Amino acid sequence: MKTTQFGKKGWIPERIGNLNGKTYVITGTTSGTGFEAAKILLSKGARVVMLNRNPKKAEDTIATLRQELGNTIDVSNITMDLAEQASVKKAAAEVLKTIPQIDALICNAAIAQVPKQTLTVDGWESQMGTNHFGNFTLQALLFPLIEKSKGRIVVVGSMGYNLGIKTIQFDDLNWDKNYSPNGIYSQSKLAQIMCVYELQDRLKEAGKTEVKAYACHPGASSTSLIKTSGSLLTRFIWQLMKLTPMVQSAEKGAYPQLMCATEPNLDQSGFYGPTGKNNWTGPVGAHTLESHAKDKAVAEKLWEVSEQATGVKWNL
Repeated sequence: MKTTQFGKKGWIPERIGNLNGKTYVITGTTSGTGFEAAKILLSKGARVVMLNRNPKKAEDTIATLRQELGNTIDVSNITMDLAEQASVKKAAAEVLKTIPQIDALICNAAIAQVPKQTLTVDGWESQMGTNHFGNFTLQALLFPLIEKSKGRIVVVGSMGYNLGIKTIQFDDLNWDKNYSPNGIYSQSKLAQIMCVYELQDRLKEAGKTEVKAYACHPGASSTSLIKTSGSLLTRFIWQLMKLTPMVQSAEKGAYPQLMCATEPNLDQSGFYGPTGKNNWTGPVGAHTLESHAKDKAVAEKLWEVSEQATGVKWNL
């Protein structure tokens, strides 16, 4: 195994100190890595505000967390569906109204491998609309409070960013001509990651370096992501893989986002995740990001296209 900047074991949650007085906003916490991240932050004394689309599941999640960690934990949910811009705007407004600070916004929720082309209510292909445009709007709207809090934006990408075409298909963002469940998932994750490094550049230019932005990924983690939206074959293969050492626990899959949300003086230029074979499992640290994910011209264009498409301008 490689040695990371955190030694042989890589980054582990034991590095997190007491988080009393800190507030974390996390999307997609009713299962998988988001649930595990919320649980660990709460166990360290943080306040956690969850953003989930299903109020019943969110309620059950809060009950489970209280059962495991005690009734004094400070956890709440605001209903938000990342696939609907109106829902994202409404949730962001509620966050701004009810929460005095955000130490980190963790963009963890995503959908994956949708078998047939499906459009969101806003007219975008569903994976692009949810994973990229939904997150773009959420980050932009919460940015003023994150800035005021000298907080962080943590984007959970995927190694899938490197499995599709190595650029953004601007002439057909909905993939009308060549829809592929994996291709567009890869594209949506590439878009998310590119915007992190573009945001870093824009923060630098605006002299707003107290806000930090990070890109990470969970590796191959045992979560419900593919189970809920992949095709039958994809789901079957994934269930088999989950029984092998190629896949790690959802808790371990949460380490990269926790590190990016809490580790002091973490270098923003890194891409963080498991450093073992294929970056699927292994000690968590920084590892190689393919150069197309930092293509400046494409990233700038993507940013402008995203502001136009969503009608949301970042206040930078």
